[in-house]
Amino acid sequence: MNATGGSVAAVDLGATSGRVVVGRVDQAAGRLELEQVARFANGPVRLASGLHWDVTGLHRDLSQGLAEAFRREPGIASIGVDSWAVDYGLLRDGRLLGEPFHYRDERNARAVDGVHAAVPFDELYRRNGLQFLPFNTVYQLAAERPTGWLGFADTLLLIPDLIAFQLTGAAVAERTNASTTGLLGVANGEWDLELIERLGLEASLLAPLVSPGAAIGPLRPAVAAELGAPDGVEVVAVGSHDTASAVAAVPMRAESAAYISCGTWGLVGVELEHAVTSDAAREANFTNEGGVDGRVRFLHNVMGLWLLSESVRWWERDGSQIVLGELLDAAAAVDRPMPVFDANDPRFMAPGDLPGRIAEWCAEHGLAAPQTRAEFARSIIESLAQAFADAVRDAAALSGVEVETIHIVGGGALNRLLCRRTADRAGLPVLAGPVEATAIGNVLVQARAQGFASGDLESLRALVARAFEPERYEPRG
Repeated sequence: MNATGGSVAAVDLGATSGRVVVGRVDQAAGRLELEQVARFANGPVRLASGLHWDVTGLHRDLSQGLAEAFRREPGIASIGVDSWAVDYGLLRDGRLLGEPFHYRDERNARAVDGVHAAVPFDELYRRNGLQFLPFNTVYQLAAERPTGWLGFADTLLLIPDLIAFQLTGAAVAERTNASTTGLLGVANGEWDLELIERLGLEASLLAPLVSPGAAIGPLRPAVAAELGAPDGVEVVAVGSHDTASAVAAVPMRAESAAYISCGTWGLVGVELEHAVTSDAAREANFTNEGGVDGRVRFLHNVMGLWLLSESVRWWERDGSQIVLGELLDAAAAVDRPMPVFDANDPRFMAPGDLPGRIAEWCAEHGLAAPQTRAEFARSIIESLAQAFADAVRDAAALSGVEVETIHIVGGGALNRLLCRRTADRAGLPVLAGPVEATAIGNVLVQARAQGFASGDLESLRALVARAFEPERYEPRG
């Protein structure tokens, strides 16, 4: 291990924003510091063909961020990229064939029945361990087949692998994100070639698998020159599914804790050594996704803070601006019970009038709908807290983990009302933070690859625990 430590750059891409962070790590000295050097918006664009990601603009913005990172810290040793899961780009001869589809595009639901006709869902679950979500890559690819683009393409890369390819010219598939495609065997972590053939897909489209910590390759010379980076800076595979990186940075004792990685989505679960693919797990819609160091993230997707952010976006259509902190203060002051709705109802998936859909759900279930924006915000928080509490209980029952504490990381850790109500509804202490868990996990995997840190996941988490003290919420009766 390098006794003096060093620095790396993390590119952390979320569904609503992206950031570039410089991480400085010296495990021997107990040093773990983050400096955000760039932040930029990210979101869907609606084209004639449907809802897409603007990855061209995203690449421009992250490149500018990396250039700023090298300006501030010329000694950066490596770069790691993480992002949301399931979405992909198609390439031919190294050229991107259009902007990737967004997982919220309406095309996906139409493909579900065809996939399940070829491989019944109970068998699919035994093979890939994934909960049913209509936007899983396996369904997106079924929706893609009639267009002919799969036959024209020669390579398929998930979003972080696509970014890494643009930086290095090397095409790989990082395992934690590949585990969300539905095409990876849950038992062995390798591409399931028999399943791929039965689904009418070409295995040749899929890149070779690599694990977190592997070197993908050095920056292409032209890219290094553009970024102001020295020769030899390499891109390192991290837990490229952002939740994998976030969970790697949760300062928890995995044998007695649950985690909630809370941002646009709320990923609620426990960390295991082996997958759980029982009928009960399938019926509860729990997923088994790859984690750093071969761990399994056994979790359930909850709609997350998307419900609040999209409601705010809808309210701001008239040109007004809503200050989130003020809205949450008003929500906390609501003194009458608010309806708890099903946060996972599919009607809340698409962009649009979420407050109207919440009111519609309440009417269908004989509940009085919220009337003011503060009441809608409180209803959303209560519904998310209940969904989180339910998912924690299910995770414990299905996995056998005796959960004693809940760790909330990500942007949701800043939402004091959500943390408080989750503790109350779960009847368990909540430890909130670190907020930038995804970037921290990204940084730590790189730091270990570069020799600035060493040891197993527990050793890395001990460094997080020393550097970032969580806020504790005790449950109230």
